[in-house]
Amino acid sequence: MKLPKIHGMIRRRILVNFRVEPEVMQRQLPARFRPKLHAGAAIAGICLIRLEQIRPAHLPGFMGLSSENAAHRVAVLWEDEQGAAREGVFIPRRDTDSVLNQLAGGRVFPGEHHAAHFQVTSAGDEIDLAMKSADGEVAVRVQGKVVAKLPKESRFATLDEASKFFEPGSLGYSVTGDATRLDGLTLKTKTWRMEALEAARVFSSYFSDETKFPKGSVNFDCALLMRDIEHEWHSAPDLYI
Repeated sequence: MKLPKIHGMIRRRILVNFRVEPEVMQRQLPARFRPKLHAGAAIAGICLIRLEQIRPAHLPGFMGLSSENAAHRVAVLWEDEQGAAREGVFIPRRDTDSVLNQLAGGRVFPGEHHAAHFQVTSAGDEIDLAMKSADGEVAVRVQGKVVAKLPKESRFATLDEASKFFEPGSLGYSVTGDATRLDGLTLKTKTWRMEALEAARVFSSYFSDETKFPKGSVNFDCALLMRDIEHEWHSAPDLYI
């Protein structure tokens, strides 16, 4: 599908990241993809994003819409139809509190969305976010505060190293109702700045599911925060798997 150029503001974007054993992560991916590794581990997680002023490029910001959204994602590599190396993220599930996103996602614009309830408390550099899907399949909780450095347990040596790992992953491919086709969407940001988020509490029902991720195969790595980023969404060609 062809999405008109969409402008908006990323008011808040939290990336909650987990280290996963590569062979375990591969089993959760379409065969066309392979995990993008860092320090020997696959990197997967949840993007929790508040969007504001979302509207077609020709409309003023005050006419835009706001929403809370969650995307479970995995950093991946693959080859395109011409055999060229590509990288981005595979998104097995999207959730949102926006009725418009639920109705139009996968129809008017790429990305099918599930209904979810978000509860967010944010004050200065502290945030507490809880999300639960309406179908009861997914629950997420993140509580933390902005700090200067990543946790010492992270496989990323520095915040800059983590930022450089994630920045190329602007192209996302999402699961659709058609098991052979993925929706493509590209995020283009006007600026790129990440902060470290010290997580006092992290829970993900998806990554806690031992039928997908056997005990010991997945561990929390770090949480990152982006704030007040102007951006655009662009459609990308469908990917067939």
